Amino acid sequence: MPPEQRWRWSVCCANCVVELAIRRLAAGRRWSRRLAMQAVYQWQMTGQPADEIERQFRENPDFVKADCEYWQALLYGVVDRAGELDAALAEHMVWRMEHVDPVERAILRCACIELLQRPDVPFKVIINEAVELTKKFGAEQGHKFVNGVLDKLAPRLRPLRR
Repeated sequence: MPPEQRWRWSVCCANCVVELAIRRLAAGRRWSRRLAMQAVYQWQMTGQPADEIERQFRENPDFVKADCEYWQALLYGVVDRAGELDAALAEHMVWRMEHVDPVERAILRCACIELLQRPDVPFKVIINEAVELTKKFGAEQGHKFVNGVLDKLAPRLRPLRR
C-alpha cells in the first residue's frame, strides 16, 4: 500500500474513533438527562432523600447506559439548589412553579442546573434535550412552554454564550 493511502486510512480510522466516542458521550448524557428528570420527578412527588433515590436508580438496568457522574450532578444539583432554580425559572413564567406540570417542572429544573453547572455543554443542546424529553414525557403542548422558558432563561444564565 502506498504511503499516502496508509495515511488516509489512519486519518479516517482516527476520525471514526473520535466520532464514535462523541456519539457515546452524547448518548450517555442523553440517558443521564432522562434518568435525572425521572429521579427529580420522584423527589418532587415523594420527598425522598436524594441518596435513597440514587440507590433505587442504580438498580435500574438502564442506568448502565447513563453517565453516572453527570446524572449525579444533575440530581444533587437540583435537590441542593431547588429554591434558586425555581426563582430563576419563575422570572420567565406566567404561572407559579407549583402550578407547572410536575414532569415539566422536573425537566425545567434539570435544564436550569445544567445551564448553571455545565458551561462546556452548548445551551442549545441543553434546550433541545429538554424539549425532546418534554415531547416524550410531558403534556401535549408542554414542549412549547419548556422551550419558551429556557429560551428566555439561557441568555440570563450565559450572557457571553449567546
